Amino acid sequence: MNTLEMNRYQIAVLVGSLRRESFNRRLADALARLAPSDFDFTQLVIADLPPYNQDDDTDQAAPVKRLKAMLVAAQGLLFVTPEYNRSIPGVLKNAIDHASRPYGQSVWKGKPAAVIGVSPGAIGTAVAQQHLRNVLAYLDVPTLGQPEVFLQAKEDLFDASGDVGEPARKFLQGWMDAFVAWVKHHQPSSEAAGATSADAPTSLPPPHR
Repeated sequence: MNTLEMNRYQIAVLVGSLRRESFNRRLADALARLAPSDFDFTQLVIADLPPYNQDDDTDQAAPVKRLKAMLVAAQGLLFVTPEYNRSIPGVLKNAIDHASRPYGQSVWKGKPAAVIGVSPGAIGTAVAQQHLRNVLAYLDVPTLGQPEVFLQAKEDLFDASGDVGEPARKFLQGWMDAFVAWVKHHQPSSEAAGATSADAPTSLPPPHR
């Protein structure tokens, strides 16, 4: 058994809603209870991040440093997002931008991820998820492609205890199983972990924002 198999898997969860009674926060809580016992899910705080400003790259605020440290320590990422005006919420994009900076020091690269969300609308969060996938692709985040999940917030989505309700439980358990396998598949080997930055190709000059 290798070291990764012996250790627990830390999953950083980014919920794109700040609302206290958010459907997506409830979904994040319920999904964590479908995971195996060696997976730990931590919802990261993004509400206190300042608006991204490139002038701050050389001296990032304490909440930004905290966010980046927790992302570095994670073996996987779970994005649970609502859909606002056919895209992702600004607070989530702000967090993504902060953790990608300064240029060349992104903490997103190579972290296996999954995208999911729930909305009262009939299409769930389909358009927001596609926008988010575009962003993650640019950041070199390997993102689970199938199964896709577009959930509509209905009365039976959660049961009285806050767990996934019976109608969606089997499907979402299968989704969680796929995510778990995805995370494990993308853990670096000991050889890859020992590779140096000298192996990386030369980057283009940083863009100004």
